[in-house]
Amino acid sequence: MAAFVDRVVLNVSGGNGGHGCVSIRREKFKPLGGPDGANGGNGGDVIIRVDSQTTTLLSYHHSPHRQAGNGEPGKGDMHPGKNGEDLVLPVPDGTVIKDRAGNILADLVGEGNEYIAAAGGMGGLGNAAIASQKRKAPGFALLGIPGDEQDIVLELKSVADIALVGYPSAGKSSLIAAMSAARPKIADYPFTTLIPNLGVVESGDVRFTVADVPGLIPGASEGKGLGHEFLRHVERCAALVHVLDCASLESDRDPISDLETIEAELAAYATDASFAGADGTVVPLNERPRLIALNKTDMPDGAEMAEFVRADLEGRGYQVFEVSALARTGLKELGYAMGELVTAARQASASSSTKVEVPVLRPRAVNRTEFTIHREERNLEPLFRVEGEKPIRWVKQTDFSNDEAVGYLADRLAKLGVEDKLFKAGAKPGDAVVIGDDDNGVVFDWEPTMAAGAELLGSRRGEDVRLDDMSRPTREQKRQEHQDRKDARAAARAELEAERKAGIWTESVNYKNERSSKDSGK
Repeated sequence: MAAFVDRVVLNVSGGNGGHGCVSIRREKFKPLGGPDGANGGNGGDVIIRVDSQTTTLLSYHHSPHRQAGNGEPGKGDMHPGKNGEDLVLPVPDGTVIKDRAGNILADLVGEGNEYIAAAGGMGGLGNAAIASQKRKAPGFALLGIPGDEQDIVLELKSVADIALVGYPSAGKSSLIAAMSAARPKIADYPFTTLIPNLGVVESGDVRFTVADVPGLIPGASEGKGLGHEFLRHVERCAALVHVLDCASLESDRDPISDLETIEAELAAYATDASFAGADGTVVPLNERPRLIALNKTDMPDGAEMAEFVRADLEGRGYQVFEVSALARTGLKELGYAMGELVTAARQASASSSTKVEVPVLRPRAVNRTEFTIHREERNLEPLFRVEGEKPIRWVKQTDFSNDEAVGYLADRLAKLGVEDKLFKAGAKPGDAVVIGDDDNGVVFDWEPTMAAGAELLGSRRGEDVRLDDMSRPTREQKRQEHQDRKDARAAARAELEAERKAGIWTESVNYKNERSSKDSGK
């Protein structure tokens, strides 16, 4: 079973907001106590925080799904629901957070540095908070909003100043054990080192951290061996030390060929863009300052090999040190050289650091657009998509089983200007309108609302008379009915005028008079 994990895919979910409460105060001698439903609690956040006591991502490898606490629903008598508890996930120093596409979301370096991976949902308002002078006793409350959910990738990249690289069994673990208090596993077979080891080295007044990564072999940058999985731990290092085995028993290997192989693998490795300098450039691993440590010079063959290749390596521009981790020779000189590289890198980083500008807080623009409407085609029929933070949030807060809540949503959308924008976009009664995306959006057949709000219609709590007859006439139908009545009145007037001109009215009056005189003579 794995004891060290430096890369995991984690599914994080913020807590859901609690629903608002619908309640009416009932007290003796107070029949109209008014609404007293309280708000629901907010959902908890998922927070990823650097913890110095955490050294691996193993716990997330076994449990890749994490969710924060949900907010409690509101209660009557103005008792709000409790907020959900935040879920704090400790990670080692140097953890990089990415999304599924590989985009960097955060680079956590330093104790206590944190990142909110999934925000909790907002709690819903109770009917006491929705009440107004016109809507005195709402029969509905707003629902809590679900928390954010996403898949993130956690990658551990060791925070070290300098790294030891080389072939398996080149003596890297022995070297870091001789120069620091680190005690890695050391054996006489390849791939003894299975996890990166860190050691703190002091050279004079300079104190720095050295990383020992598993050995590299040809093709490591393509995934062969263990090196590809752990080369990410070298990315933060300002300098590298090539540890070359001068006493290798393999006939097809020598320090020069080993160096060329490792250099090729370093050049083929794509350094993450999160480690760019102040100017935005990323320094490849093979272009960083490097030293050569010819190890195992305590052996006769090792000393001869070191003397043979030293001139060639120095001719290539490398600083070469003959060391022996077993005999502890040459370590002091190597340590001072490593300290000089680290000091130079720190000074360069301090001088090139960009100045942090203080953010300027500006008020929100008065004419800022709260939503947008796009016309689409679906099944040869027009579809209007409404996108915006407020409309999408309002839809999530609406209880569609409550007519009054649906009417309240219609009033909010109309007040925001959605209805007018739909008219201008060419929407007609009966056209499909969707608020949100295809996955979580709400689709409905658009019917223009009435000008009066639900609070003015005398509806009972939980009802909206505007929704009783879903076949109510639209504005266009009302205009047509009004025009039809005008045409009917005009036709009636024309008919009466024609009868008057034909003398029908006069004959009718004479007949009536004659009839009256006959009746009176009897």
